[in-house]
Amino acid sequence: MDQYHRTKLPNGLRIVSERIPHVRSVAVGIWVAAGSRYEPAELAGVSHFMEHLLFKGTANRTSREISMAIESVGGQLNAFTAKEYTCFYAKVLDEHFPLALEILADMLRNSRLAPRDIANERGVVLEEIKMYEDTPDDLVHVLFTSSLWPQHALGRPVIGFTETITQLTPAQVRSYYERFYAPSGTIVAVAGNVTPAQVEEEVYRWFGDWQGETVSTPLTPPQAVRQNTCRWKQTEQVHIAVGGPGVPLGDKDLYVLSVLSNLLGGGSSSRLFQEIREERGLAYSIYTFTSSYRDCGLFGVYVGTSPDKVEQVLAVLRDQFQLLLTAGLEPGELERNKEQLKGSLMLSLESTSSRMLRLGKTELLLNRIYSPDDIVRFVDAVEEEQLLELAHRLLNPESLNLAIVGPLEELPAW
Repeated sequence: MDQYHRTKLPNGLRIVSERIPHVRSVAVGIWVAAGSRYEPAELAGVSHFMEHLLFKGTANRTSREISMAIESVGGQLNAFTAKEYTCFYAKVLDEHFPLALEILADMLRNSRLAPRDIANERGVVLEEIKMYEDTPDDLVHVLFTSSLWPQHALGRPVIGFTETITQLTPAQVRSYYERFYAPSGTIVAVAGNVTPAQVEEEVYRWFGDWQGETVSTPLTPPQAVRQNTCRWKQTEQVHIAVGGPGVPLGDKDLYVLSVLSNLLGGGSSSRLFQEIREERGLAYSIYTFTSSYRDCGLFGVYVGTSPDKVEQVLAVLRDQFQLLLTAGLEPGELERNKEQLKGSLMLSLESTSSRMLRLGKTELLLNRIYSPDDIVRFVDAVEEEQLLELAHRLLNPESLNLAIVGPLEELPAW
């Protein structure tokens, strides 16, 4: 763990960094424990809306000046909102690390949150919601999650809804910012050619006098609901998501699930890809997906297919699940999938951005760092018995939800 450095400023802000001396870049991310999970229903989408607003200008810079400051040195500046956090990040040459951190600090601490900016950005986000409505392969994931956890904030889309964004007021935006944007709920994660001493010095320079406390939100895990749902939409394909509850972050089965997901639909050699696309020609796109949160998770399969092939695809899915549960693994199948996962991990670590993202997320949600060697060890430790036990828990067709978006008048048999 010597390559990682973790510290905390007196105001509660945490710093985590990894020095990578053989690269010329630095990726820096500001992670805030503000995501759609913490929103009341009437403010659905406010976390994502806040992410947009922080790019609209500060007391020191206009929106254009923020972008130009990073782009003029060849850097990249962006952000994303998830269900349990928001991340603002930049990637620059190592010599411009101080500039990147200054810009991010200015955005986070000095944003105007002006009524005019809120009004303008409201229109942008409403167009983004329409874009999702016009993207059925994204929409089916929203439908699947909302059907699995219909009474919980984790079941709502991060982007929110037209009605909640339309009614969002400047006072509500300011109140949400003051509640969640504080040093005690924030992490600065850095990976690249910069020393821990440099990181700590610059973070203290720009964040050392930041004051405030994040208002904690009690967490309750969602209760999964067994239901199938279909949303009619005039599309060429029917978009299908099948799945159910998965495993939370930090769970002993997290990497067992990674291997299971990879085996079923993690690539072109996976079982479902081979059977549904290569052997039967029923789909172009098919893959498994997982999401893990602090206290819960989900697992599923996505398929896009023609309306007249939906029932055949669903039958093949059921058969493939049953085949795994009854016949187990083929010789060498477990080791092949573990090697594939380890290879993907190591290749991703060639990017300073990927390293920063891994550092920030694990520090924020798990309060610790897992090294690549740790993860390789976890993957290597997965045994066939564990995988099949988890498969029996997750793949019982009688407990799986079905979500469909496409030109179907009613749900097919499942």
